[in-house]
Amino acid sequence: MVRVGLQISATLENVDKLETSHPDYSFFLKLKCSNCGEQSDKWHDITESERVQQDSRNAAGFNFFMKCKMCSRENSIDIVDKSNAPYTADDSGAFKTIVVFECRGAEPVEFSPRVGWRVSSAENGQQFEEVDLSEDDWVEYDQKNNNSVGIYEFASKFIKLKK
Repeated sequence: MVRVGLQISATLENVDKLETSHPDYSFFLKLKCSNCGEQSDKWHDITESERVQQDSRNAAGFNFFMKCKMCSRENSIDIVDKSNAPYTADDSGAFKTIVVFECRGAEPVEFSPRVGWRVSSAENGQQFEEVDLSEDDWVEYDQKNNNSVGIYEFASKFIKLKK
């Protein structure tokens, strides 16, 4: 079992906090089989609030389960409890781990941010829900503080973590 952290980086303009709509946020990932190295072409969504493959051997199930189409190995991924963290103004421009995945047989290799982010603008400004970061940039106007808010140069990477 390997723990993999999803790190993001972005430049924040008048934004205090950027976070997922945890636990209902769908992380869209491309995966690689650790056994044979086969990498998926399609995006797989992993949501903490959803469980699959629940049976008598594993009553809790997994957040994600798949069988590799090349080697037929059964692979699963879970989102580690309480591993969701916000990306804040203090983190702006640097990479920070926002969630940790517990991987058994498959590892994420690419992340697509898409819709479902929450943005809190600076100085107790406006809250924005269901923000879409699929274009890697997002701009809006905070009517409460009369200024623009934005997220620019969104980037992500995965790192292997020690337990």
